[in-house]
Amino acid sequence: MTGSTTGRIHSWDLSTGVDGPGTRFVLFVSGCPLRCLYCANPDTWHMRDGRETTVDEVMAEIEKYRAFVTTAGGGMTITGGEPLLQPAFTGEVLRRCKEAGLHTALDTSGLLGSRATDELLADTDLVLLDIKAFDVGTYRNLTGGRLAPTLGFATRLDRLGAAMWIRYVLVPGWTDDPQAADALAGFVAGLEAVERVDVLPFHRLGAPKYESLGIPFPLKDTPTPEPELVERVRAQFRDRGLKVY
Repeated sequence: MTGSTTGRIHSWDLSTGVDGPGTRFVLFVSGCPLRCLYCANPDTWHMRDGRETTVDEVMAEIEKYRAFVTTAGGGMTITGGEPLLQPAFTGEVLRRCKEAGLHTALDTSGLLGSRATDELLADTDLVLLDIKAFDVGTYRNLTGGRLAPTLGFATRLDRLGAAMWIRYVLVPGWTDDPQAADALAGFVAGLEAVERVDVLPFHRLGAPKYESLGIPFPLKDTPTPEPELVERVRAQFRDRGLKVY
């Protein structure tokens, strides 16, 4: 595999604290098989809307910031969209970043985890795994996808000893059921490779994107969760001995 490997990307950005440790160069790829009702990036859904680029071009951009992000204890995170929709491109970016001495992170729903080779995962220092719901029916209605592949991928990552941060978006009326949250906490607590859990309050910051695209925002009337609800769910994970941020 060479640097001529091509992929379709939406954009890139710099972030601190939310896409992995330290300051990160965050690469957003285009294309996603899910249609999460709370998705903040509907402009990344279709691969055709992305810009075709090569791994060499991506690495040239990352190189401009490599010293900065490494000094700040960070690295590179590839997200989307869904990076595993373009496994060859994603794997090459991760490999090249690893060779350049950068900490690497993969942000994924896990739905396409079977497309991640062991070699790709070996070049990934951290997996940010989004488990969007723990009830099968809720997961289907919330995302349009299946829960089982994500749980299978989590189990595989644990077997490989691959470091994970679990992400759980707290959506009132959707993912706040106490029994479902407790069941998820129990599942996650059984994964030794999980380093932390991020319970992320739902927000409507992506609503203007839907308006600009002429797409109805399905959760436009859903409130952000109250602090008491957020703390309750976080406590459910802490009670299982998990580190929660």
